[in-house]
Amino acid sequence: MRRLLVTALLATLAVLPASPAQALPDGQALTPPMGFNDWNAFGCDVSEQLIKETADLFVAEGVKDAGYRYVNIDDCWALKERHPATGKLVPDPVKFPSGIAGTAAYVHSKGLKLGIYGDAGTNTCAGYPGSLGHEELDAQTLADWGVDYLKYDNCYNESDGSQAEYIRRYTAMRDALAKTGRPIVFSICEWGTTQPWTWGADVGHLWRTTGDISDNWPSLKSIIAQNVGLAPYAGPGHWNDPDMLEIGNGGMTDTEYRTHMSMWAMMAAPLIIGTDLREASPSTLSILTNRDIIGIDQDRLGVQGWVVTDSGGLLVLDKPLASGEHAIALYNSTDTLATIGADASATGLPRASAYRLRDVWTGAVTQARRTIEAAVPAHGVVVFRVRPSGPTAAAPAVTVAGSSGTLVPGAGSPLATTVTNRGVGAITDLRVSAAGPSGWTVTPASVRRRALHTDESLTGEFSLTAPAGTAAGSYPVTISASYVWGSRHRQATASTLMVNVVNAPPAGRRHLSTLQPASVSGEVFYDQNSAGNLISIDSRVYVRGIGTTAPATLDYYLGGTCRSLTADVGAGSFQIYADDTLAASGSSQTLTADLTGATWLRLITTGTGPADWASPVLGCGSFAPGDPVQPASRTLFSFESGTDGFGIANADGGGSVEPSTAFSTDGSAGLLVHTPVNGNWFGLALPSALDLSEAPGLKFDMRTDTLGSVGEIAVQVGDAYTWCQGGQWTWTNPGGSRTIARAFDEISCPGGVTLDPADIRAVWVFLNTGGNVWIDNVRAE
Repeated sequence: MRRLLVTALLATLAVLPASPAQALPDGQALTPPMGFNDWNAFGCDVSEQLIKETADLFVAEGVKDAGYRYVNIDDCWALKERHPATGKLVPDPVKFPSGIAGTAAYVHSKGLKLGIYGDAGTNTCAGYPGSLGHEELDAQTLADWGVDYLKYDNCYNESDGSQAEYIRRYTAMRDALAKTGRPIVFSICEWGTTQPWTWGADVGHLWRTTGDISDNWPSLKSIIAQNVGLAPYAGPGHWNDPDMLEIGNGGMTDTEYRTHMSMWAMMAAPLIIGTDLREASPSTLSILTNRDIIGIDQDRLGVQGWVVTDSGGLLVLDKPLASGEHAIALYNSTDTLATIGADASATGLPRASAYRLRDVWTGAVTQARRTIEAAVPAHGVVVFRVRPSGPTAAAPAVTVAGSSGTLVPGAGSPLATTVTNRGVGAITDLRVSAAGPSGWTVTPASVRRRALHTDESLTGEFSLTAPAGTAAGSYPVTISASYVWGSRHRQATASTLMVNVVNAPPAGRRHLSTLQPASVSGEVFYDQNSAGNLISIDSRVYVRGIGTTAPATLDYYLGGTCRSLTADVGAGSFQIYADDTLAASGSSQTLTADLTGATWLRLITTGTGPADWASPVLGCGSFAPGDPVQPASRTLFSFESGTDGFGIANADGGGSVEPSTAFSTDGSAGLLVHTPVNGNWFGLALPSALDLSEAPGLKFDMRTDTLGSVGEIAVQVGDAYTWCQGGQWTWTNPGGSRTIARAFDEISCPGGVTLDPADIRAVWVFLNTGGNVWIDNVRAE
């Protein structure tokens, strides 16, 4: 259990300085825009039909009633060439048979607004025409079509990289939009590159503050950390934009999605839905349409929540509201249940004899004497609307928390509980209990106390045992407190602690980055470094490894079954412990540690900055040194002897390939691909069918040059060589490297054709941007 309590000494942090810039004087976006954008769920697969169906669902599913207005089209809506006579952008007639104007008319008929995508460079990120040098023509074209919102991206920007140049290009489009006379919300999307929060308020209505969001917890956590401190720059008509919502796309839990929605609301961020509303679950819709949390985001006062304190991954935000209430968010970015609280005097709340707290997700109303506190689940958030209150009949705020170490099946582990009364008046007949999944045992049955007064706590000790044979994983343990408040009100408060159960690793040699550690301290990244690239030491690039930002510690349960660990390490300080014994240490070398008989393995990096474990391999049970490291991969193309037959699919589409030693992850050579701006498919038809039925999909390693890349994977199957493609990615990280992995179920075939991994006839990779891209080690894994 982590615990954070803020005292009145921090009250000065709640003082709100004046915004450093005024918004555009056009009266638009006085609250953060709310709507939909197709990119996160569909990529380039946008169409008039999708946009119209989404508009219909806005109405049918209550999304419009909840406040969402904009239905936005992202990249890939246009033809690859402008109109030869007028120079205007041309909607793809296959995707948009009614054109953008017809699509806009339909969206407007539903009482909604239409948004579209453009780019401040010569091309969009997917290689379609950009608006650099065409600002006035394109702005008037969009206005004539009835567009209400423009997301303006930053690929192919041909900039010198200076802030002044970025301002010039975005200001050119601002002025062009204003000249049309049509109200169009202007969304600046340069990924926070030149600190647009310092200059964007009189250029656009919102500006991206970060790189692209992904549908996973590390991405969400990182973006919150980057955006949360920018409160001075937000206000009516000018908003910090931490990117679109991933809620409903399947990569996170509902707890994490509620955190996503809550923190966007507290940060007064635009709420732009990024999921397929045709497939949205009731849970997804309930999160996206929660009126209370939307009300906090759309509050007319327009204040972004201010950080009251941020320590050890536990954060308190305070957002004053026009009603006089304050929204207080207690955010837990750690991996375990944590108690987070703030003294009311440390926030902007006025002094009072008590405070009324309403949980915006559960609707529960409680009262607190002075401390606003909750037990917050891992990756979770609790948001209260708080106002001063005198004597009240509401139940007291009671915090129920707990902590437990890692559990080994069949062995008891201590479970510590803490119950704290934060309300006015004592609670009586307090009974604390804990319960695990079916078959688990908890002793004693309960811990009791006759009375618990304001700001008093009761601690308890239980023993928690998971049955022998319990599989490794995270399991819920419910901690409950039952008590009486007032004269006769019996109430119960409960929290869920996720407990980590570990098993010894399987026999054989295994990449350590594919095993779940029992505990982690510090910033840790799997199969990449802290910058999001493949780990490299000197000139060697590794596809497996554990990147850290030192100091960091990882613990693994071995159960006495393992024999060795080997890893390459670069500059820094690296230590390997077998239980409490230092088994290996050093830097810039290969470390080998004897783990014979050890119950626990601990990896430590000290100092500060990046420190990466490259290709750590754990050996357990019976194995031979030459045994394959699991999970094993099957290399299909490694380009050691040339291009391995790779060429281009469309002869008139441009592009070429050649062998290169500038980037490789398998052997000493890779493939250099010279991509055309509009893209081409690179690969080959195979002389005989490949049987990849034992693999879930394909992987390859990739490095870009001065430009990023947009791409897809395709295979041809069966005697007809039917073309199946999908799994698109967009990558705007010049000079970066990563592994691209796509499952076969992400690749779509034409109607009536099933992708049979046992009958692969060709493998292709689509690449564009007009820059150089290196690829290597195309494999099934």
